Amino acid sequence: MCGICGFVSKQKITLDQLKEMNDTMHHRGPDDGGEEIFTGKEGYQIGMAQRRLSIMDLSPLGHQPMHAKDGRISVVFNGEIYNFLELREELQEYPFCSNCDTEVIIAAYLKWGIKCIDRFNGMFAICLYDRETRDVYLVRDRIGKKPLYYEVDGENLIFASELKPIMKREGFHKKIRREVLSRFLFQQYINAPETIFENVYKLEPGSILRFRDGEIKIWKYWDIKKVYHEMQQRPVTDYEQAKAQLKALLNRAVVCRMIADVPLGAFLSGGYDSSLMTAIAQAHSKEPVKTFSIGFCEERYNEAKYAREVAEYLGTKHTELYIDEAEMLDLVESIPLYYDEPFADSSQIPTMLVSMLARKDVTVALSGDGGDEFFCGYNIYENVRMAQQLDMLGGLTHGVCGLPGLRQMGLEDKLPFRVRVIAGNRNRETKTQFGAGNYVTRANRMVKGEGMPCHYPVESGYQVSDWQVRRMLLDMDTYLPGDILCKVDRASMKYSLEARCPILDKDVMEYSFRMAHNLKYEKGSKKRILKDIAYDYIPKRLLERPKVGFGVPLDKWLRGPLKEQLTDMCSRDYLKRQGIFDAEFTADMIENYMKTGDGGPATGANYSKLSWSFFTFQQWYDAYMR
Repeated sequence: MCGICGFVSKQKITLDQLKEMNDTMHHRGPDDGGEEIFTGKEGYQIGMAQRRLSIMDLSPLGHQPMHAKDGRISVVFNGEIYNFLELREELQEYPFCSNCDTEVIIAAYLKWGIKCIDRFNGMFAICLYDRETRDVYLVRDRIGKKPLYYEVDGENLIFASELKPIMKREGFHKKIRREVLSRFLFQQYINAPETIFENVYKLEPGSILRFRDGEIKIWKYWDIKKVYHEMQQRPVTDYEQAKAQLKALLNRAVVCRMIADVPLGAFLSGGYDSSLMTAIAQAHSKEPVKTFSIGFCEERYNEAKYAREVAEYLGTKHTELYIDEAEMLDLVESIPLYYDEPFADSSQIPTMLVSMLARKDVTVALSGDGGDEFFCGYNIYENVRMAQQLDMLGGLTHGVCGLPGLRQMGLEDKLPFRVRVIAGNRNRETKTQFGAGNYVTRANRMVKGEGMPCHYPVESGYQVSDWQVRRMLLDMDTYLPGDILCKVDRASMKYSLEARCPILDKDVMEYSFRMAHNLKYEKGSKKRILKDIAYDYIPKRLLERPKVGFGVPLDKWLRGPLKEQLTDMCSRDYLKRQGIFDAEFTADMIENYMKTGDGGPATGANYSKLSWSFFTFQQWYDAYMR
């Protein structure tokens, strides 16, 4: 069940208009659709709509909006409550008539009020209307697996799983929020609560919004900083104890995500996270689990052969699809249609392809998302550890490079990367966020007017002395929900496929916060305990190798088949008419990049990522603003 929208408004919105908004998300829920409008108090109308991808209880009993038996509560819901069977045992006094988790939300609210959210373990975006209290609640899951946008227009509230329904609302004013653009160009995504439009926001992960009589109140029911520090009060330091408990929690998380009334499979890249999730699923399945991998014709990017070896060892029913550049390039045009605000993580393209492949055989797919952020897997965490160890040296280097005469020589930019990033970042709020100064400078200069800082100025709020842990918490707050989970949600939903992430189970996440950091990272060994659990299922020789990841040849595309489009997008005349970018600076930079592959003779730096961010923004602008 995969798309919701609606409104609380004093303006007249007809049922036909609500249906038109809802149908923009047909791809998210092709099996059923429902729209209803209720008359509330104080002159408000409450509209609720849902597009359904049937996963649990395929009968019409799962239709939404769904209402309480006494008519007090109405709900539209996107996602899954994985512990709904356990909750049903506690809610036996409610007269259930379906076998779906939506009805459990209603029963739980009637018994426990909005605090029922604390009991839900799952991925969800919920709108709940309580006629008795006149409250309309919007709720988003703890880590932001499911998206939820809302627009505030005077005393009116409009909400949706995507931006398209909000843009479809009659009278919607498409005014770009320019201050987010420099950060977008640098980070390649727009993090909650901001969106590309003024007066439109993403509800942050772990948050509840209450609308009552024209007033909005928002609070966090699950906050990474707070939960991390609470869990640290009950530390787990014994390795064998931690491994046994984490293994048990992962098994439970996988098993409850295998509950579905439709075919289920798993994405399998051959890496640790997806391989472990697949291995656990296969251990609990009576039949071979269906697994899916994408292969690349270019050997240096290809991990399909490793996934095949893992699949053969586990005995899964494996399907792989080899793709070439032309097949990936064909998907570029569809990016703004499904990522309906600017989004420039190029791995969205192979993620769409593996989703397309899986959807031919299954409706639900397990993924390994979250392993890197919660168990210290990214290479950047090595640089962060080195940065902390060499912090004093970095300060000295930065000071020397800033001396008169040396500053003009750009000496710091010519230093090796690891020394440069350590030296160049002395801000206590951004110590773990590395990025070439030239990139930050250019992202800021490209956009007219003042913008948000490219780095997130929030690090001191984590109150953690270990920089590696601090960066992991930052990634959980920003990169994971804003980029990774957004990428997977839109790519899978493009093909009406539901992706489920066992590592992002509430109990797994909270237990990871209790674990001593050296259980995750020790002497250069990243994801130490997760790898050790994987070896209980799969031989080490099949997993231990450098990570390749999805490869998209951006530089080759932007200077080849996409060059003509990019040239048009950065023409000075067009940029001046558009009025968003500094026409001269942006045109010069991208023209230099297309000619030489860098940002000009003074830098020698490759700006393919920055140019790709610009390209995807202009592509989005063409689709929605022109």
